[in-house]
Amino acid sequence: MNNETLEKMKKMKFFGMFRAFKTSIESGKTENYTSDEMIGNLIESEWDDRRNRGIERQLKNARFRYKASMEELNFQTDRNIDKNQITRFGDCSFIGKNENILITGSTGIGKSYIASAIGHQACSLGFKVLYCNTAKLMGKLKIAKADGSYIKEVAKIERQNLIILDDFGIQPFDAQGRAMLMEIIEDRHGKGSIIVTSQVPVNKWFEIIGDQTMADAILDRIVHQSHRLELKGESMRKKAQILAVA
Repeated sequence: MNNETLEKMKKMKFFGMFRAFKTSIESGKTENYTSDEMIGNLIESEWDDRRNRGIERQLKNARFRYKASMEELNFQTDRNIDKNQITRFGDCSFIGKNENILITGSTGIGKSYIASAIGHQACSLGFKVLYCNTAKLMGKLKIAKADGSYIKEVAKIERQNLIILDDFGIQPFDAQGRAMLMEIIEDRHGKGSIIVTSQVPVNKWFEIIGDQTMADAILDRIVHQSHRLELKGESMRKKAQILAVA
């Protein structure tokens, strides 16, 4: 009877229940449970299994640059990071409010890692997240324009609760890039959140975008209702290399 039940669980893809019931049988604990306790244990195991698989799926789809976590962030005072502010970002309430986070600072200072850590946290809370290197995203969308898959790619971006635009401003935007950036920002305005990381200070973004009118429209939507992190200090990568040599 138990074997038949296990087989049915497996066929119905109740993998959490399957493992919990199988473990209970093998350990001889089934007799220790009341009917209510057994049902509760099986349901809880299935719930946790589906949640964990959902998180793994979200992490895979996000395509993060780093496997980062909030617990591993470096809060050295010379980096100008407010631990309380980062902790608030960790509850991801900014996503529910459709707010943005702008992270600026010199190369190697840890901008992408912080953005990825917040993104990982968002995935663990059930949000849909997409990480993109900005220049590569623009290149991908230009190809999509040419092969007819542009609408599909933009729709995928629109479905995300949070998108991370990493290394914003490494390359200036051309006319086509500006138009595509505007479309992405316009679609998300008031509907989703963005984390932008850049080596370039926010007050220089007008020059990167290029067209004054377009830049005004884009930045008004990004900067409005945004939180800012302006990182300082030496390159974390350089410090790591020095320590490795030492």
